[in-house]
Amino acid sequence: MSKELAKTYDPKGLEDRLYQKWLDSGYFHAKVNKAKKPFTIVMPPPNVTGQLHMGHALDETMQDILIRFKRMQGYEALWQPGTDHAAIATEVKVINKLKEQGIDKNEIGREEFLKHAWAWKEEYGGKIINQLKKLGASADWERERFTMDEGCSKAVQEVFIRLYNKGYIYKGSRIINWCPVCQTSISDAEVEHEDQDGFFWHINYPVVGEEGKFVEIATTRPETLLGDTAVAVNPEDDRYKDLVGKMLKLPLTDREIPVIADAYVDKEFGTGCVKITPAHDPNDFEVGKRHNLEEINILNDDATINDLGGKYAGMDRYEARKAMVKDLEDLGLLVKVVPHNHSVGTHDRCGTTVEPMIKPQWFVKMDEMAKAAIDTLKDGDLQFVPERFDKTYLHWLENIRDWCISRQLWWGHRIPAYYCDDCGETVVAKEMPKICPKCGKNHFHQDEDTLDTWFSSALWPFSTLGWPDNTEEMEYFYPTDVLVTGYDIIFFWVIRMVFSALEQTGKAPFHHVLIHGLVRDSQGRKMSKSLGNGIDPLEVIDKYGADALRLTLMTGNAPGNDMRFYWERVESSRNFANKVWNASRFIMMNLEKAEVPASMDLSELTAADKWILCKFNDVAKDVTDNMEKFELGIAVQKVYDFIWEEFCDWYIEMVKPRLYNDEDTTKAAALWTLKTVLGGALKLLHPYMPFITEEIYCTLDPEEESIMIASWPEWKTEWDFKQDEKDVEMIKEAVRSIRGVRTEMNVPPSKKATVYVVAEDASVRETFEKGKVFFATLASASEVLVQTDKSGIAEDAVSAVIPQAVIYIPFAELVDIEKEIQRLEKEEGRLEKELARVNGMLSNERFISKAPQAKIDEEKGKLEKYTQMMEQVKERLAQLR
Repeated sequence: MSKELAKTYDPKGLEDRLYQKWLDSGYFHAKVNKAKKPFTIVMPPPNVTGQLHMGHALDETMQDILIRFKRMQGYEALWQPGTDHAAIATEVKVINKLKEQGIDKNEIGREEFLKHAWAWKEEYGGKIINQLKKLGASADWERERFTMDEGCSKAVQEVFIRLYNKGYIYKGSRIINWCPVCQTSISDAEVEHEDQDGFFWHINYPVVGEEGKFVEIATTRPETLLGDTAVAVNPEDDRYKDLVGKMLKLPLTDREIPVIADAYVDKEFGTGCVKITPAHDPNDFEVGKRHNLEEINILNDDATINDLGGKYAGMDRYEARKAMVKDLEDLGLLVKVVPHNHSVGTHDRCGTTVEPMIKPQWFVKMDEMAKAAIDTLKDGDLQFVPERFDKTYLHWLENIRDWCISRQLWWGHRIPAYYCDDCGETVVAKEMPKICPKCGKNHFHQDEDTLDTWFSSALWPFSTLGWPDNTEEMEYFYPTDVLVTGYDIIFFWVIRMVFSALEQTGKAPFHHVLIHGLVRDSQGRKMSKSLGNGIDPLEVIDKYGADALRLTLMTGNAPGNDMRFYWERVESSRNFANKVWNASRFIMMNLEKAEVPASMDLSELTAADKWILCKFNDVAKDVTDNMEKFELGIAVQKVYDFIWEEFCDWYIEMVKPRLYNDEDTTKAAALWTLKTVLGGALKLLHPYMPFITEEIYCTLDPEEESIMIASWPEWKTEWDFKQDEKDVEMIKEAVRSIRGVRTEMNVPPSKKATVYVVAEDASVRETFEKGKVFFATLASASEVLVQTDKSGIAEDAVSAVIPQAVIYIPFAELVDIEKEIQRLEKEEGRLEKELARVNGMLSNERFISKAPQAKIDEEKGKLEKYTQMMEQVKERLAQLR
């Protein structure tokens, strides 16, 4: 063998080199290939402003595992990557960068600002992509897209025009969420509700013409009083029936407002009288529409009070609140102030409290498209893993409001709407019209607003494949197979992709949505900048390697559940990598010294060889089943246990005597088995730990180009050695028992002792005769004697009881008889409990009538086993006593 594995495993040296090899070989690139079945994943596009965090690392690792698995299974596997222009986040970054240079966005104008934004994108936009490569992401970088590239922009324009022409997009004055800091509207999905400590201010509104009579209202936002246009009571509320229709003097203003009756008011809440501010509350807006109330906006875009605010004009909203509360108190109209914890909407980008405001904006009508998105889940075309997220999806769609899609930003897709300067006609088109269809004039200006970022990323599964053009990629790779995303993004993105895809392509954009949880810190807290508990994946990679990070993120991972990050777990993942590396080096050193046949007549294998092949065969089948069901955490645990325990701790130890003995005629079989099973195990591990498996696999067999394009292991009938597996498991059980006895008695491994195996059954004795060789290496045996009874065994021998046999070890000089009696008494107690449990189950009529036959048979088998073991323990105790 020409190539050797380095003495110690150092991920730093090999990860970048291997990633470059994969890139140069074009292994990540998927082509339209009708001879193969396609398998497609679209990468949730990280923000172009983004920096890799643990959530990304988990998300991308899961996608990479699936894509590598499917690639090895022989699919044409496309992992479509790209980045999102992240309108608000990017605009803020660019504005701040310009500020540092003393440049004001508004002074340089839109065109100049956009030049700076594109330059910023070119300089910093690729950062997160390079970080994903460090993680080992095998995405098709040749197909990398950006939500504002030419193709995606064309798709966005096409969808806007189509929806407008269909009547699904309209411009209207409605209540929207306004961020006073970012100075833009934001959608409901971008508002985070957090509980804040505030107050209920109880205020008296005087009844006009009735001296000394008041209506008491309670509000959490006294400053919005300036925009009140009514006070509402419930029509069923007897307390206020005589007030309906009367006028109230609105404090701090010269206006009068009516008392109206509306079922929206909850009689039990507060005073039962509610101030109605249609321009600053979504519910009040609806009440206002029903009663034809005036809509008075009292705020400027920066949340200062506007000119309608009289003496409070120009004050910040909270400054005005203080001043107004003081004035109400001076007028004797402030009844009381009650502490009140309530939910406040904040902008998820900057944390500012949002203001509901009436503004003319562009909206998408949601009712019809939401229905289609509900039906596709109910029809089974779309499936969530785990299924419990169906509820979240349906709840959101069933309560959806029209979607506000315009943003008061410059960075983004500009709305393709043009207004005639002469008659005000609106024309929605791909480019500025030459002539107004209404008045025939030719002066137009384009709408200043851009589209919500989510409008473009909603088209991602098909816009990235060339839609609206009828490309061969679109035909072959769409719909995609699985979307992998966190549960915190179902509303924002998943739902929008589903209804957009159904509307534009007639198909759901993916068959499965695999939902993962959040990566929390070791105390279970969400990682955040404010807590300073975030862990940089690149730091973990630098310290322990990408493979160790990936394995850590997947160990114990269950769909939809949060996980905790512990540095100790990364260390144990790195220890596992070391174990695999060292075992591989040991195997290769032995392969170097001998001729290993390319193929092997299976009849020449020993029971141990057949046992490990059978074990590998079963694990390959189980792991494939788990991965097909997206149980990635369960799958990797099985691979881990197989490699560490069965292969390294048992099989390699079992075959050492054969490897060290050149006269052993089964040495070639041992080497062939070692090489075969190691190669197969590396393939199963590859999707999870791509780098280390690639390095070992190509060193193990220099003829192999890459493990990435090797075929995935499949279950083989000819490796189904069930009898040999049973025999070796019996020997393992005996070895474990001997080890247990020795450990309990603190016998050092160097101390060899004779092992007697007593079994009545001839086939059991034969198994032990064949397996004698293992006891020397695995159980510190000087010799092994297999017999039918206890003749010739010293009275003071220590015993270990296993099903179908008893093991005796005569180390009289080491044994404390009292201690041995205690140990056997403990075993007797354990067996008594087991027998009581089994007998209890088998005498329970409900269990017998309801349990499957297989379960009943299993319990009967246990009864037989425990009874036999109990007899042997009692017999042994009687001897010692």
